[in-house]
Amino acid sequence: MIGESRFQKTVRAALARPTGQGTVCIEHFDARRRADERANESTRACIYISPPPRNAMFATTMKTPTRVEMRMNAKRRSTPRATVARAMMTRDATSARAVVGARAREMGREKFSPRPRRCVGAVTRARAEDSASEGVSLEASLGGRPARAHALDATEGRERGVGKGAVLAAALAVGAFTLGGPASAAAAAVPAVVAADTCWILISSALVLFMTIPGLAAFYAGLVRRTNTLSVLIQCFALTAHMSVLWFLCGYSLSFSEVGMKEGATTLASFIGGLDKVGLAGVSMSSVAGTIPEALWVLYQMTFAIITPALMIGAIVERMKFNAVMWFCTLWMFAVYFPACHMVWGGPGAFFADMGVLDFAGGIVVHITAGIGALVAAMYLGERKENKMHQGNLVLTFLGTAMLWVGWFGFNGGSAGAASAGAAFACLATQLSASVSAIVWTALDVIENGKVSVLGTCTASIAGLAAITPAAGFVGPVGACLMGAASAIVCRFFSTTVKEKFGYDDSLDVFGVHGIGGFLGTILLGVLASPALGGFNEVPVMKQTIVQVIAAVSTAVYTAGATWACLKITDKITNGIRVPDEAEEQGLDVYSHGETAYTPMPPVR
Repeated sequence: MIGESRFQKTVRAALARPTGQGTVCIEHFDARRRADERANESTRACIYISPPPRNAMFATTMKTPTRVEMRMNAKRRSTPRATVARAMMTRDATSARAVVGARAREMGREKFSPRPRRCVGAVTRARAEDSASEGVSLEASLGGRPARAHALDATEGRERGVGKGAVLAAALAVGAFTLGGPASAAAAAVPAVVAADTCWILISSALVLFMTIPGLAAFYAGLVRRTNTLSVLIQCFALTAHMSVLWFLCGYSLSFSEVGMKEGATTLASFIGGLDKVGLAGVSMSSVAGTIPEALWVLYQMTFAIITPALMIGAIVERMKFNAVMWFCTLWMFAVYFPACHMVWGGPGAFFADMGVLDFAGGIVVHITAGIGALVAAMYLGERKENKMHQGNLVLTFLGTAMLWVGWFGFNGGSAGAASAGAAFACLATQLSASVSAIVWTALDVIENGKVSVLGTCTASIAGLAAITPAAGFVGPVGACLMGAASAIVCRFFSTTVKEKFGYDDSLDVFGVHGIGGFLGTILLGVLASPALGGFNEVPVMKQTIVQVIAAVSTAVYTAGATWACLKITDKITNGIRVPDEAEEQGLDVYSHGETAYTPMPPVR
């Protein structure tokens, strides 16, 4: 099969480019070499639409990844160019089959039989046939980037026997599927908003919000002393409301504005978004993001902005003032979260995006930033008076863990951006990683202590979920299982041995679970996303791993410095961020809120 290596290199290069537009790669396979095996073998042209690594829905408005394969007897010399184009313009494989089948009947070609097939992965395929005389290898980057056509040498062109005209016609037809294509063609091909995708992201938004309130709030509240239960609950609740308004006012604009961005050029806009979307300016009923309303994309990303600072609460419980928590998290969002979100998910021209960094659902943006921020905050505040975890209500922690696990399907599955096979694989990877992590951690607890720990098993599942987050859409089931096993071993080591050795009071193991889990998942992505392990990333393992390490380390270093600065400013604003010693002994429920979570039992008479 001639040209296969060239094609693989082309697709690998396309997937390596972190672009917000679709990339069409066309390559031809020669069937004449196999003429001695099959006299009527057809010559085929394969057209691959390669979306960017993050959120395939933004590269194409096709509802589902589909490959349409059309075969024609090579002895027929007529070229059905219009038929190919019309088939490509249709919404799905069934419609394409009808178009081509009707044309085949008109031409009286019994052997001209289209076969629609579903295709899983980040590549949407459409195969069409032609039998003209000249060959061409075309790589057309749609959506604003110039198209490039490379003519094959005369011998190669004659051997392949594929027509330039039909290939160009098919490429133009495929262009109608991309967001960068002509508006009229896109409107004629598919509607701007796909109901199934909209429904799934709506559900995912609710699931991710459910992770913070009540999931994360309950998980943390059950791990503190009973005199601090309400303080943890209200901090998570207050941050939910506060970050929602902050995201509306300027967070979305600073994270996703594309003003001043240019792919391949490093400017200020590569690190932070502009102010053109302040107050959601320009977000209307008609504005779309891929195949969903832009307002829904705002809502979905808002839930990520809510849970990220809330994760840090686990490291500062039982000793930080309520107003200091709110000030610190607000400053931290501007200094850390908004820039990190923009650099990774901002699209072409964003710093990490141009590097080719992969972060499917927030290993860098959420877990590394929150984990490092929590570690610095814990060290800045110092130890509690009693540096020991008191499980006030493990039932509450267990229920919170269950809510987090379920909500994580929206966290990872929703990051596919569509109701697609990509979302299904992300959810499958999420379930497997959490499950394997829980099994391995529990086994280690039994080996070490001879008992199964409820707290250990709950923590283990969260570690597996955190580790798979950056890789959920890029690894297969095998990679997900390996990720879960690795996260259990490494996160358990950091949450016990390392924390005890260095003595920092990361009260609820935010750094050991989320920080280390996100860091581990971000780095292992380069290896586990390899096709050799069932993954979907065609970039060479070493190249991708190096990029991931650079992004993870640089984010961690920057986050540490920025977090320390935010704490110093907060300390000045609030005249001290830590509660008095007597308040810590009394409990923050009464000191900060004048309420108690549990009514004292009356004396028995």
